[in-house]
Amino acid sequence: MKDLTQPTSSLYFHWPFCPYRCSYCPFVAFAGHDEYMERYHLALKKELTLWGNPADKANIRTIFFGGGTPSTYPSELLLDTFGTIKDVVNMAQRAEVTIEVNPGTVRKEQLELWKSIGINRLSIGVQYAKDRVLQALNRHHSKDDVMYVLELAPKFFENISVDLMLGLPGVSERAWKEFVKEVVTWPISHVSLYCLMLHENTSLFFRVQRNNVVLPEDSVIRRLYLWTVDFLAKHGIYQYEVSNFARKGCESLHNLAYWKRHAYKGFGLAACSFDGINRTQNESNLTMYLSKVESGILPVNFSEKLTESDERLEKIMLGLRRITGIPCSLLKDGVSKSTWDMVFRKVLLFEEQGLLVRDGDNIRLTTTGFIVENELITELSRE
Repeated sequence: MKDLTQPTSSLYFHWPFCPYRCSYCPFVAFAGHDEYMERYHLALKKELTLWGNPADKANIRTIFFGGGTPSTYPSELLLDTFGTIKDVVNMAQRAEVTIEVNPGTVRKEQLELWKSIGINRLSIGVQYAKDRVLQALNRHHSKDDVMYVLELAPKFFENISVDLMLGLPGVSERAWKEFVKEVVTWPISHVSLYCLMLHENTSLFFRVQRNNVVLPEDSVIRRLYLWTVDFLAKHGIYQYEVSNFARKGCESLHNLAYWKRHAYKGFGLAACSFDGINRTQNESNLTMYLSKVESGILPVNFSEKLTESDERLEKIMLGLRRITGIPCSLLKDGVSKSTWDMVFRKVLLFEEQGLLVRDGDNIRLTTTGFIVENELITELSRE
């Protein structure tokens, strides 16, 4: 049988440690567990060597250190990790290497080290820049911390991204617009714009349930999303995916690899991997993860082989998240004539409503369509 798997081109490393836990965070992350850092670091390295093949090294184009708060990765340990990476894989000459950082956890010496070991892109978790709002979300950084990083980082890095969060409680429409007007003056090349999601069992979830916190209305979020997309574009930061914006040539190559369904390998707690056919996820329990890796076993907790139907759905879903869209013929592949007739009527309806645009065989969602992308994808991917 023909091997349809792809060669791995991207690596993801999950660093789960944080100095504090944000009230809205649903991720696999720990605050107050720093005593596990060195042991976890050794497990990351071992997992990498268990996977890698020094005799047939993978050619890597992107690496991403996410979390958690990777800017708390001790410098001497991170340096050690990069030594192992270079032993196990071949790095492309212009590989994109990103590390996520939180304001308040970054020192000049770290920036110098990161640059020296090959990191060339920073993703800064700003979210917002008013101390009162941040403190209410149990984010311990301040506006001064944000400005400190933004002042230092350009001395070492040209490619700087910031994360912004729309829909935070206590932020008026006027305040959000003033914030975005300030953001476009920063020395950045990329913006990731996320809407606050209320996840069960988070601190924020319970505060909303008790009516201690009131979230903005959906209509306000929609209005501000449309305004932000337009305002960023007017300042040379263009949308290329539902939540991502960049100056020309500064799109995130690592995230594009996900959306284009290229093969990637994830290391660490709950990290996901994809080889073109199979998706796997690592253990999300720290004890189980460490135990498996230290025993010489890859710490996979879940694995699935994608069916043709799964693959079609992924191509539609991931393709429609991008501003480039998908071939309309992809919606037709593998479905009956009656189903295709129904789907095509939906295409025409959504086009009439201004939710998508057709250009020959290509369809793409409009900015308004991105607001309801999940509903549109459900309707367009029927089988």
